[in-house]
Amino acid sequence: LSESGVPQLVQPMIWDYAADIDVEGKVQLIEKYRRCGFSKVWFASAFKGATGANQSLTLIGHHLRNQLEWLQVASRSPEDVLEGIALTGWQRYDHFSVLCELLPVAIPSLAVCLQTLKNGGYSEKVKENVEKLLGMSNLEVDTFMR
Repeated sequence: LSESGVPQLVQPMIWDYAADIDVEGKVQLIEKYRRCGFSKVWFASAFKGATGANQSLTLIGHHLRNQLEWLQVASRSPEDVLEGIALTGWQRYDHFSVLCELLPVAIPSLAVCLQTLKNGGYSEKVKENVEKLLGMSNLEVDTFMR
């Protein structure tokens, strides 16, 4: 792979939307990419649409934990390897599926995930900031909000 010249042309993206990703496995995968000549990698997380094809509401806690796991991978990886994180928001599982988790119900999750990534973690301060930005009195991350 390194002799092909591909690592000078592209940057791999590692996708995982789980709330409990294999952090050590991802770190080892990054090392494999580096040995093949890739100097940068991207991560792909999700703020909505990755928990079930018929999911109507977004469970923020699942996506928050996904961001926190990716932050762990980033902290355990070489400092210069991460090019960025693509924060995805899926709306259907395939072209024949119905829409799931429409954007309006997922905006609180998007705000939590963005603030978590921006601040390098989730805290009471992050929660309060999201509540203020969205004009909410009580952000719930482990239950479906109304």
